[in-house]
Order: sequence, then C-alpha cells, then structure tokens
Amino acid sequence: MPMSQPDRLNRSRLLRLINTAGRRLAKNGFSFLRLDEKALLDRAREQTGLDDFGDDLFQEAMRVLFRAYETEAELSFVGRICVRGDTLRLLSNRLRLVADRRRYPGIADEVIRRPLFITGLPRSGTTFLHALLAQDPAHRAPQVWEVMYPSPPPERASYAANSRITTTARQLKWLDWLMPDFETVHLIDARLPQECIAITSHDFRSYTFESMYTVPSYRAWHDRQDKRPEYEFHRHFLQHLQWRCPGQRWVLKAPSHLLALEGLLQVYPDAGIILTHRDPLKVLASCASFTEVLRSAFTEQVNKAALAREVRQRWEEGAGLAVKYRQAQGDLQQQLFDVHYAELLRAPMSMVRRIYTHFDLELSAAAEMAMERFLLANPKNKGGVHRYSLEEFGLNPAEERRRFQFYLDFFGIEPEG
Repeated sequence: MPMSQPDRLNRSRLLRLINTAGRRLAKNGFSFLRLDEKALLDRAREQTGLDDFGDDLFQEAMRVLFRAYETEAELSFVGRICVRGDTLRLLSNRLRLVADRRRYPGIADEVIRRPLFITGLPRSGTTFLHALLAQDPAHRAPQVWEVMYPSPPPERASYAANSRITTTARQLKWLDWLMPDFETVHLIDARLPQECIAITSHDFRSYTFESMYTVPSYRAWHDRQDKRPEYEFHRHFLQHLQWRCPGQRWVLKAPSHLLALEGLLQVYPDAGIILTHRDPLKVLASCASFTEVLRSAFTEQVNKAALAREVRQRWEEGAGLAVKYRQAQGDLQQQLFDVHYAELLRAPMSMVRRIYTHFDLELSAAAEMAMERFLLANPKNKGGVHRYSLEEFGLNPAEERRRFQFYLDFFGIEPEG
C-alpha cells in the first residue's frame, strides 16, 4: 500500500534527526563508520570464518569505489551505515561463494545454455517483462532473496520455503522505510526476479553503484574496464544458483547490459537479447526521478539538474548502442528481438508469443496460465502512480527530443504525448 503523506513527512524528519546526530558525532572525532578497505575485509573474514575471496581483481574496483564514496558521494550518516552494511554483505557472500565452489566441484561443471537477456533503456518495461517471462515454469530467473543471500546453493526441494526468503523480506521492509517512494517506482519482493547488477555488485564492478550514489570517478573508471571478467563472475554466480535448482533456461535482466553487450556475448555467445524501447523523453524523466529516490536515501542533498544531465548522457550513449547493434551484420540480428513499451503494455501476452516464436521456444499452457495470473495480480500502478517531468530536473523537452530523434526514427517509436 502506498505510504501516506504524513508518514512520509514523519520518516523524513526522523532521518534528518539521525543524520544531524551523525554529523555531530563525526565533528567530535567519532569514526566508527569509516569505510576502511582492510577493516571491512577483516570484518568479513571474522563474520564468516573464511579467508579466500577468490581473484583479487575486485579489490581494485572496491578501492576506486571507496575513494568515490569518500570524496564525491556526500554520504549522510544513514547512507554511511547502509554502505558499510551492504559492503560487508557483499564481501561475506563472496567468501562463501568461493568456499562453496571449492567444497562442491560440480558447480563449475554447470553449463548455461541459451539464456535470455532483457535490456534496453531503463524504465522501458524491462522489469515488468522480466517478471512476466519468469512465470514460465521452464524458466529460471534469479530471485531477490537468493541474490542477496546466495550461500549455500539453493535446492529445488526447499526453494519455495527457504528461510532466507523471510530474512530478505525483513531487509526489504527496511528499504521501504528508508525509501518510502520506492514501491511507487519499482516492483520488488523477496520472491520476484532480481536484475543482474545485483549479481555483479559482488565483484564491485557493477552499474549498481552509479545508480545509487553520486560516484562519477568510479563510473568513469568502470566504463574503461574490459567487461568480460564482470560477466565471467556473473556466469559463476548463475552456475552456483542452478547447481541444485536448475531450469531449462535463464531469463535475466538489466538495462545496463546494453552498455556492455560485447562482454556479455563473449561469455554467453548463444544468448538471446530482448531490446525494449520507449519514448526517450519518458525514459529520461522517469529514470531521473527513480535515481533521485535511490540517492536521496543515502545523501542529504541531491543536485537534480546534475543528476538529470548524468542520466541523459548515460542513456544517450545507450540509445546509440541500441542502434549500433541493430545495424550490425551477421548472426547477431537473429539473437536480437525488439519490444516496444506501448505494445507490451497494450497486449502483453501477444508480445510474449512473438518473443517465444522468434527464439523458437515452446509456450506451454501452464506458462500461459501462470502469466495471466501474474497480470491479474499486478495491474499497472499497483504501487501507486509515479509522477515526474523533465522540467523539474531542468531538462528542455524540445532539446531532448532533438537529441534523441535518431533513436526514435530508427526504431519507429511514437512519442508518448
């Protein structure tokens, strides 16, 4: 149920009080929330009783990220608590993943066959389509709970009743408290599919960090990196999840895959890529608003105009890559399928059938029934209406229309009014 305005105001006041108290403690010399790389690595070892993090490439990424946290992100007291806690979770998970892989050699023998990746501009139906396709019993999608707490490897027999589901649900209640507008802008639940940036965040080379924090130096560093190692880690994670709980194929999702398709296809050469498309003006306004919701939980002040320029630059690049990949010759064209947001919302099951036909998949009666149930249970705006505009972020609609006209023309996208 969407949160009432009085509840929002009360929680905002409480967060301000906590952050003010934190600032005073910091001024008096308290540094117990310092983001110290060695201290956090040692703490994760202590928590798990393990000491092997696997390859050490992640440490360079973590170092760059920590420097950006300290010099650019302007973390609030609550934000610092969250960053420290989440970093410990990621490091502890990483230690356990490495230990599990050593304990169970069969994990490394798992083969990931013909996965489907949903990508495209953000806020263009990727989450909705991911959740819809995941209803097919033949499909395997990483659920939120098993990405947050992947060890030990999940088992088919206990999958639906795993105690980690309850643990994750409690964590999401904290998220709801910290970000009262989150459920309006994004569908999330312990048992719903999770997107791939939450997987790669365990390697600290992930687009998740630039979404949640203002870390331009980390973003610039990450953009320069070869993405193949990132997807090798991603494949290892999927092997871990499917070892005792397989499906016929993985269905995966992240808008950021569009920015790294070369690395993705090096690791998954037989992947099917579903490209979603929407009017970029709606994308920019919605994505800027969503990013503001995320970052506001961790910093005391968000520069909306700077945030919007950052979002625009990122997804102008993404739109250009979508055109580039569609213009490419060869087998890649058979691996791509375009989904227009308006068509998806207007007739979701019709779009599903077209996707299955394109990738030569069987749509069973059980899958259709499960998808229909999902559609009935999750109507549009279930979490409330998400309101946003370009103007509130200092962007000029006419200028942005001109900037993205190449993308609209190439894919034949109708403006949304």
